[in-house]
Amino acid sequence: MAFIEARDLVKTYTPKGAPVVRALDGLDLDVAQGTVTALLGPNGAGKTTTVKVLTTLIQPDSGTATIDDVDVLRDPDRVRRMIGASGQYAAVDENLTGFENLMMVGKLYHLGAKVAKQRARELIEMFDLVDAANRPVKGFSGGMRRRIDLAGALVINPPVLFLDEPTTGLDPRSRLALWDIIESLVSGGTTVLLTTQYLEEADRLADAISVIDNGRVIAKGTADELKASVGGQRVAVTLVSERDAVPLRDIMSRFGAGAPVEGGGGRTWVVPVDNGPVALSAIVGAAAEQNIALHDAGMRRPTLDDVFLQLTGHAAEQADETEGEAA
Repeated sequence: MAFIEARDLVKTYTPKGAPVVRALDGLDLDVAQGTVTALLGPNGAGKTTTVKVLTTLIQPDSGTATIDDVDVLRDPDRVRRMIGASGQYAAVDENLTGFENLMMVGKLYHLGAKVAKQRARELIEMFDLVDAANRPVKGFSGGMRRRIDLAGALVINPPVLFLDEPTTGLDPRSRLALWDIIESLVSGGTTVLLTTQYLEEADRLADAISVIDNGRVIAKGTADELKASVGGQRVAVTLVSERDAVPLRDIMSRFGAGAPVEGGGGRTWVVPVDNGPVALSAIVGAAAEQNIALHDAGMRRPTLDDVFLQLTGHAAEQADETEGEAA
């Protein structure tokens, strides 16, 4: 049995003056103990709603969910003592120091002053915040805020950690540092459910990936399994001008093995092909004949981005999380 398990979750919203939104539409999910499972999907797919249900923040209209055999809906207080959660926006008090924020969390969990202080010190060291421990958080950089927020989620050393877009907006160095911390936690036995818009993040961290669209899991497996599922090779072409998109798509349709899809920004297009070198040469040649200026063209193996494009019809760059309450 999975450590985290959800079955047939349904959640609907009725925005004022708008049709009913089915944020979750029979979603099933399994997360093995001591692993990272990533939820990937385009805007409004239901990723954040799934996390909100599993962390007891909202209740579904129907369906079941358990964490280590504890029913999320029937025993939410017990679930809250088992989990930690960190979102894309740091939930910290800017007027308190980093150390004081962690002490406050410890007291909210009734750890007692001595234990809370000891745990705060341990986490300050773990997250490399010793030099900033006694500075108000309002002076922290984005990466430091994210680290103190994640530290707060670990005050009770929970066996389960929910990370909702944890590295959104971070610079590459801060993102890599946070990845190292997550990997260290998982190696120590923590179970992580991660939502992310960064396919590189899922590729590196996730033991398993579930792709969500329209409130359902439409594909799942390891990164390699998902890449293999879309098969073949890809030709990717980036235009100098977006105005040439229509004739380029016509060319790529003619020489590709499927319909070309936008690869981001309106200037890059990707098409599956049966014979990479032959198709690439033909596409580039036909573009030159029509005086279509290309910034770049190349052949590559399938990526997680291709999984997105084929399964959802959306480029990964469009997969930022703006679901809010309605998804």
